[in-house]
Amino acid sequence: MACTTVSVGSSVWVEDPEEAWIDGKVIEVNGNDIKVKCSSGKTVAVKVSNAYPKDVEAPASGVDDMTRLAYLHEPGVLENMKSRFDINEIYTYTGNILIAVNPFRRLPHLYSSHMMQQYKGAALGELSPHPFAVADAAYRQMKNQGISQSILVSGESGAGKTETTKLLMQYLADMGGRAVSEGRSVEKKVLESNPVLEAFGNAKTVRNNNSSRFGKFVEIQFDERGRISGAAIRTYLLERSRVCQVSDPERNYHCFYMLCAAPPEDIKKWKLADPRTFHYLNQSQCIDLERMDDSKEYHETRKAMDVVGINSEEQEAIFRVVAAILHLGNIEFGKGKEADSSAPKDEKSNYHLKTAAELFMCDEQALEDSLCKRVIVTRDESITKWLDPESAALSRDALAKTVYSRLFDWIVDKINNSIGQDPDSKYLIGVLDIYGFESFKTNSFEQFCINLTNEKLQQHFNQHVFKMEQDEYNKEEIDWSYIEFVDNKDILELIEKKPGGIIALLDEACMFPRSTHETFAEKMYQTFKDHKHFSKPKLSRTDFTICHYAGDVTYQTEQFLEKNKDYVVAEHQALLNASKCTFVSCLFPLLAEDANKKSKFSSIGTRFKQQLMTLLETLSTTEPHYIRCVKPNNLLKPLIFENQNVLQQLRCGGVMEAIRISCAGFPTRKHFEEFLERFSVLAPEVSDNSSDDVAGCKKLLEKVGLEGYQIGKTKVFLRAGQMADLDARRNEVLGRAATSIQRKFRSYLFRKNLMMLRKAAVNMQAVCRGQLSRHIYDRLRREAAVLEIQREIRMHLSRKSYKELYFAAVSIQSGIRGMVSRDELRFQRQNKAAIIIQSHCRKFLAQLHYRRLKKAAVTTQSAWRARLARKELRRLKTAAKETGALQAAKNKLEKQVEELTWRLQLEKRMRTDMEESKTQENAKLRSSLDEMKLQFKETKALLIQEMEAAKKTAEIVPVLQEVPVVDTELVEKLTSENERLKKQVSSLDQKIIETEEKFEKTRKLSEERLKQAVEAETTIVNLKKAVHELQEKILNVESENQILRQKSLLHTSGQLPPTPAKNSQNGHFSSKESLINGAEIETLARTQESDAKARSLQKERQHENVGALINCVTKNIGFNQGKPVAAFTIYKCLLHWKSFEAERTNVFDRLVQMIGSAIKDDDDNEHLAYWLSNTSTLLFMIQQSLKPGATQQRKPPVSTSLFGRMAMGFRSAPSSAETSAAAAAAAAAVIRPVEAKDPALLFKQQLTAYVEKIFGMIRDNLKNELQALLSLCIQAPRTSTGRSLRSAKSLGKDSPLEHWKGIIDGLYALLNTLKENFVPPVLIQKIFTQTFSFINVQLFNSLLLRRECCTFSNGEYVKSGLTLLEEWCAETKEEYAGSSWDELKHIRQAVGFLVIHKKFRISYDDIALDLCPILSVQQLYRICTLYWDDSYNTRSVSQDVISSMRVLMIEDSNDADSSAFLLDEDSSIPFTTEDLSSSMQDKDFAEMKPAEELEENPAFSFLL
Repeated sequence: MACTTVSVGSSVWVEDPEEAWIDGKVIEVNGNDIKVKCSSGKTVAVKVSNAYPKDVEAPASGVDDMTRLAYLHEPGVLENMKSRFDINEIYTYTGNILIAVNPFRRLPHLYSSHMMQQYKGAALGELSPHPFAVADAAYRQMKNQGISQSILVSGESGAGKTETTKLLMQYLADMGGRAVSEGRSVEKKVLESNPVLEAFGNAKTVRNNNSSRFGKFVEIQFDERGRISGAAIRTYLLERSRVCQVSDPERNYHCFYMLCAAPPEDIKKWKLADPRTFHYLNQSQCIDLERMDDSKEYHETRKAMDVVGINSEEQEAIFRVVAAILHLGNIEFGKGKEADSSAPKDEKSNYHLKTAAELFMCDEQALEDSLCKRVIVTRDESITKWLDPESAALSRDALAKTVYSRLFDWIVDKINNSIGQDPDSKYLIGVLDIYGFESFKTNSFEQFCINLTNEKLQQHFNQHVFKMEQDEYNKEEIDWSYIEFVDNKDILELIEKKPGGIIALLDEACMFPRSTHETFAEKMYQTFKDHKHFSKPKLSRTDFTICHYAGDVTYQTEQFLEKNKDYVVAEHQALLNASKCTFVSCLFPLLAEDANKKSKFSSIGTRFKQQLMTLLETLSTTEPHYIRCVKPNNLLKPLIFENQNVLQQLRCGGVMEAIRISCAGFPTRKHFEEFLERFSVLAPEVSDNSSDDVAGCKKLLEKVGLEGYQIGKTKVFLRAGQMADLDARRNEVLGRAATSIQRKFRSYLFRKNLMMLRKAAVNMQAVCRGQLSRHIYDRLRREAAVLEIQREIRMHLSRKSYKELYFAAVSIQSGIRGMVSRDELRFQRQNKAAIIIQSHCRKFLAQLHYRRLKKAAVTTQSAWRARLARKELRRLKTAAKETGALQAAKNKLEKQVEELTWRLQLEKRMRTDMEESKTQENAKLRSSLDEMKLQFKETKALLIQEMEAAKKTAEIVPVLQEVPVVDTELVEKLTSENERLKKQVSSLDQKIIETEEKFEKTRKLSEERLKQAVEAETTIVNLKKAVHELQEKILNVESENQILRQKSLLHTSGQLPPTPAKNSQNGHFSSKESLINGAEIETLARTQESDAKARSLQKERQHENVGALINCVTKNIGFNQGKPVAAFTIYKCLLHWKSFEAERTNVFDRLVQMIGSAIKDDDDNEHLAYWLSNTSTLLFMIQQSLKPGATQQRKPPVSTSLFGRMAMGFRSAPSSAETSAAAAAAAAAVIRPVEAKDPALLFKQQLTAYVEKIFGMIRDNLKNELQALLSLCIQAPRTSTGRSLRSAKSLGKDSPLEHWKGIIDGLYALLNTLKENFVPPVLIQKIFTQTFSFINVQLFNSLLLRRECCTFSNGEYVKSGLTLLEEWCAETKEEYAGSSWDELKHIRQAVGFLVIHKKFRISYDDIALDLCPILSVQQLYRICTLYWDDSYNTRSVSQDVISSMRVLMIEDSNDADSSAFLLDEDSSIPFTTEDLSSSMQDKDFAEMKPAEELEENPAFSFLL
């Protein structure tokens, strides 16, 4: 798609040796030669055919599907991938092909479970490119069309194929996983088999630290329901030569290094050592890997083996074989005793030979013979031939490779057996993790086989791409019959044609003993000398070059023959088959064809070709999906994108081949509206006159005279180069338009400048004339003003002098009069205060004397009465020994104690009153004293101020110095009065101090007497306990007597049950009552039988009552006064039946079962709201009834004796009024506190769970209802011309906000339902708060995952919808909406950012602190990079802002939580029972009416 027409100023791409492609602008055109000014600053001259057009209107962040590029060519594809890589968008589509760029760092936010949920059910291309999207498309296509699928993951080593395969497996396991009850599922085993296969099949290469050295095809089998039913793993071409040959700086397989880092006991058991001591490992200097602990990996591998079903004995055998291979590699051979013979070189070799034999559990000598000898079987006899040291070493390596290869195959078979294949599976999805195209400096047989695989897969890929093109053309109904498809069939025939192909020639050479790589190369040169895809390098005699689809690769044939041979040596087979280790012997079973003891030839190339054919047959029966993995740089470091390296991988991965196929047809496809929007300037009359996009496109193309294009159903298809031609014409039209605009604009500026000069001259003249006139007028004003000012100043000075004299005289007179008045008033106040103080002092002294006498008398009386009480107690104790007189003594003692308690209480109250009065008197005296001191200080201060004022007045007015202002006699009188008052104050202070000392002594005396009273009270309590014990003894004696009488009665009257005896008031039993005749016994038996029947009848009635209650409340019995009748009825019944206090009852179980069955219909919000109202109200009533702490601790039993009641009353006397009031309120209220037992507490917990469950059901129903509408609300609908709507207001039924109005209608409908059922407002608030949070999460996540949503017009559309939600919240009010509007903060801020103009002028701080403070750096970065303006074509934020965000993201890249940019949905229960109770405190149930159905039932008369 090179340029066909180029003009000066055109933007083009030109080749660059360093950057592959570099952009620039054409500065000179000279026929077919042009000069380009590159963006790097240099100028280059190129041919027009070597330059490619650049799309200057392409978004800076690239497009997620490269088929949408205006120019589908190498530089356009490369630039698009680089732009997306720079913003951490590592996935890109090319049609249905996913290109994955390895970021070389963790991006956990891309692979979270929440991200996985986003892609479930989403169409391919609807969300951002992702492996989950490819896996979902394969799974959905399998279920919907009933066709097996395959996903082919390819790429070179280090591109991330294995990690991508893990992601695919993870998603498919989540989609088709079985239930947990079935044990460890198939998908788990498949995923957990990866560590085992990586340990034995992965190694470090030059380009990757964990490169898969085998091909893996995982078949995941599904049943008819789409559930995983089985799986199988197929492996291809394990790199066997790596076991014996390792190039620096690569490593051997991981398992060898893991084994050398095993625990010491394992190392000792297998006689291992440092890896550097083993020949198979020390050929490379690379032993350890960064960020990889071999010891830890060893333990992880053992755990993974346990998971996939390899038991401990088999694990021991596996690692024993691996250790034997290491020891086998350390066996070196030297010349033997005979000619051309060999033997172990030294003692070290003998040691390793012996160790290898021990580990293989075979004979040491037999192992040595199998390595150093070969048996040749003829018709007549068997001949034993010695091998030279070199051949013996080759035999040793062959044994090591064979053993390792069979060990790997055994592990794969074991994993398959453990996973379990389903022979009856309906479908399968295969995930192919295969090595990519390889081209190194030295390419051997492994690279030849790998490239053959990629050639075959590329042919399959080309066919698929061509088929996709055909499907696209058929879908759009365009003519495509003339398009030619060129594949790589010639190259495949060159390699695998039989006979005559390279593999056939290689097998033929391997079968002849004397063939060498030189003869093999010569044979190829002769056979393929005329083949266009085969060539011979000039400087080599044995190398050959094949022109692959990805480029020319030169192969070295030195080891082709040895690596292609796969001899099964009979000696090796027989030796290891005879091993005592059953594991080793089963690796080498003795087959029937091996009985002749001959060595069989087997070609690895032929066998690999057969496996490849089998693989392709499997792929041909499935619908393929492709993922191409790309490694951005060879340094394996993040944030580095090497253009040359990536371009080569795109070529090797077949992406460029797919583009070539697309270019052969119609590489440019544009939707009608996009085409018209871009090229309408070429024919403006077409877009103005035509309302039909299809007709408009046809007219436009006809007018420009373009040929070869096609018009489909929805798109315009352009041939290669036509897009550039249209862009050139468009640029020409825009250039002419720009010239015309510039001409008009310059004319406008010149005319505007002339008018401005003319207007300025006129204005200057007018200003000058006005200035002269103003000067004259100003001079006249000044003269008049001077005269006026002089007159006013003279008048002011005269008036000021007069006022000063007047005010001085008045001030002096008023000061003297005020001083005289204040002196007189002060004297009267002091006299009155002295009289009051004297009266209070005399009153205080008299009261103090009276209280002392009264307190001493009361104390003496108390002490004397206590002494008398103790004497009486001792007497009573003596008299209590006689049982007959005990009751009378007790009654008498209780009366005396009651009297003493009453007196003690009276004394305490009198003492308290006396202390309070004394405290009040002291306070009054102190306040009087303080007031007198304050008055004295004020008087003194006023006197000083007046004296100072008088002095100042005397100084100011010296004329009045002769007037006697101060009355000396009055001053002396006041001074003497002050002295007298001071003495009185000091005497009062002394009296107060003495009073305080007396008060302190009295307080101490009172404390001592109070202590004595407390001791007396304690003594009384002890007396009460003693009396109580005596009562218990009496009762015990009475009960013993009763039992003895009953026993004797039973003995004489036929063993009938005892009858309780009645005791007399004085404690003695009458002889008449102790005699029970037979008639009375029979009456007692009948009474007990009737009691049992009554109890059973009562239980039946109770069961019937509960059934009637449940039958009644199961129906919708409505509400009364805004409260549910069913909840009130249930609570009243439970309270009346005392179910809360029952130790065992089934009432609660039946109610729980009734509620559970009532809410089975989870789709009817009306029904659910009714039960939410009832359960929440019932929970509130039960919560209020249960006493706090009733079950935690039990109070000690309260004594029922008279003394105990009196003591309790005495202790709680101050709060007795409050207690009686609370009791009265509780009796009047409907809700009464009870001490609940365990069943009631359990019912409360179950009721709480049901409230939460019903709440969640209503909330989830609303979410499910809004889910479908939200997917339509995130993107603005398009008009018939394809342009986005720029206004939220629209007319008619088909309003663009129709879906938003559907959301509003759903919210209103649920709100009305909840309000009609009187659901508590706090629950309504929480439902809508979580719903708005759900709306915020769905809209915001969709905005971040869909690039077409991050546009200016779409932001205006979503903002209009959010305005409707805001209006709903305002109309609903805070009572029901709560903080719902605040839950939309993420989408509000994101939309607010989208609709801002001139974003490139905004700094990062403005965005993060002002515009979007709630959004994280990752979220802001994604919005800024995805944004594109489809309305005004404005730019996004500047590159400096993007760079700042990228730096912050790199700092937080290790934190998975901070790296995630998607929001998580909150499905928790956002309220507690305390919140529910506090919101319902104002509910009044006093006038509630029960269910009408139960009012007629006499058993429920208590409800009335």
